[in-house]
Amino acid sequence: MAASAEDVLKDLRANKFAPVYFLQGDEPYYIDAISEYIEKKCLQEHERSFNQTVVYGKDTNVSTVMQYAKKFPMMAERQVVIVKEAQDLPDLAKEAGEKLLTSYIQNPLPSTVLVFCHKYKTLDGRKALGKLFDKHAVLVTTKKLYDNQLPDWIQKFFQEKGIKITPRAAGMVADYIGNDLSRIANESEKLLINLKDKREVDESHIEKFVGISKEYNVFELQKALVARDPLKAHRIVDYFEANPKNNPLIPTLASLFGFFTKILLVHGSDDKSDTNLAKVLQVHPFFVKDYTQAARSYPLPKAMSAIHHIHLADLQSKGIQVGAVSEGQILKELVYKIMH
Repeated sequence: MAASAEDVLKDLRANKFAPVYFLQGDEPYYIDAISEYIEKKCLQEHERSFNQTVVYGKDTNVSTVMQYAKKFPMMAERQVVIVKEAQDLPDLAKEAGEKLLTSYIQNPLPSTVLVFCHKYKTLDGRKALGKLFDKHAVLVTTKKLYDNQLPDWIQKFFQEKGIKITPRAAGMVADYIGNDLSRIANESEKLLINLKDKREVDESHIEKFVGISKEYNVFELQKALVARDPLKAHRIVDYFEANPKNNPLIPTLASLFGFFTKILLVHGSDDKSDTNLAKVLQVHPFFVKDYTQAARSYPLPKAMSAIHHIHLADLQSKGIQVGAVSEGQILKELVYKIMH
């Protein structure tokens, strides 16, 4: 039975455990979150030594996993079997392994909680194995979030911890860390430890505890481009060049591309109300004014020209159509072309 990661975690917190879980997909954060919750919460600590088995796909096979799954718990209500890196099981998609899985999963042992962590890949839902898990197990398929979904995810993450984070601060975290939910969660947990009794996170906290410069980041670069402020823009670019590890070129280009793409969407929208533009741009309403102001600074032809130059800079960053040029030089040239 296909289920969302959020629904599965909700059931687990309510102490509702299924006999078989198959966790698959491109986003490892939820696969880890579900498997770790089961590993830490399904059994009491004193029950784990006899009733919890964790194996790795490359070190075992389906036959061995089935042997573990068919055992009965010792002095406990249930036992747990977790297969990490299940995508590396050598016989997972082979006839013998599929036959063993089919036999067990159609009639699993009620006292066993069996978890497959199948990262970065998905089973073909049209084939027998994919249909098997879909019908007889809890099947969770995780997908990478789009960049424009990250700020909302971050706000929800903090909200679940009882803390509010400002839209701008959430945007800074998303832009700095990128599409890595595990790293975002880890940095957020560290931030919460440092904040202690505070109930709201703002840009100053991100700057202090996450290490993002409030003055020198891609948001400020975008603001400088919109304001047509070449001195500020080049100060930021110089900072990026001096701190390449914290400000790599590729994510910066991706952010600029997303920014100017949204400017095109503003120009293309007939209904330019804040409510509609927030929906069209898929951003928090707080940010709509940034894009409407940017659209005034960059009429349609200039916005299209900016995207063209960003594309060329991306090719240069990959060594195409360029000689020995540093990332800093590529960004400096790009900023000059966009502004002039």
